[in-house]
Amino acid sequence: MAEKRVILVGCGNMGRAMLEGWLDAGRLKPGQVDVVEPTDALREHATALGVNVHASAEGLALAGDAIVILAVKPQVIVKVAEGYRGFAQTGATFVSIAAGTPVSALEGALGAGTAIIRCMPNTPAAIGKGMMVVYANSHVASSTLDEVKLLLSASGMVETIDDEELMHAVTAVSGSGPAYLFHFIECLTAAGEKAGLPAETAAQLAMQTAYGAASLAAASDDPPSRLREQVTSPNGTTAAALGVLMGPMGTLMDEAVEAARKRSEELGR
Repeated sequence: MAEKRVILVGCGNMGRAMLEGWLDAGRLKPGQVDVVEPTDALREHATALGVNVHASAEGLALAGDAIVILAVKPQVIVKVAEGYRGFAQTGATFVSIAAGTPVSALEGALGAGTAIIRCMPNTPAAIGKGMMVVYANSHVASSTLDEVKLLLSASGMVETIDDEELMHAVTAVSGSGPAYLFHFIECLTAAGEKAGLPAETAAQLAMQTAYGAASLAAASDDPPSRLREQVTSPNGTTAAALGVLMGPMGTLMDEAVEAARKRSEELGR
């Protein structure tokens, strides 16, 4: 990536994971990055990475071509963004990873005409296996959007949507989705124990099976439905289990995603 200045506002779990990914992948050099973090312990973590670290935005030199990444909680992002209005006025591009906060709220804090990108990451981004979905308003230059997507790709896969309203569905599927899979692993582990397996064995079988199946699905040219069919012998053990799961699981997943989507809409109002 070109020598563009990046200002990371917030260096908590997600902010730091993304920063480490950018540096490890060579997307950024430490000297390109300014981290603004008010918490002492989190500033120390950022300092250890060799980047420029600040307790507040005061004293930061304005830079019109900067990318300002707002990695703070949705409850405070609008107030935090107001402190960077000067950067917006000089032409910086802003990237928000706060769930549920619409571009219009950030435009209200930063000013009309500000270039703003919304990003919905998920927790596997912490190990470079995330799913990031981005939406850019009409003020974002295509070259800058490409640079931001290149940065984000250090943390996993990146997709773009053209309709901001779809962010609610994105939140429900990939943003909240890891929790659904974690719960599936919990349930499969508990079922294994009830079937007589020792707790540690049940946990290992459930975890590795979920990991292996997801990895196979990602690597295969066949859709998941075909992979499922390949495992399912007629009248076999898998068919017996799927006879219990397939109807209720589809219905429950529809209901779960819809509940999450509606809640995302409520939080964005």
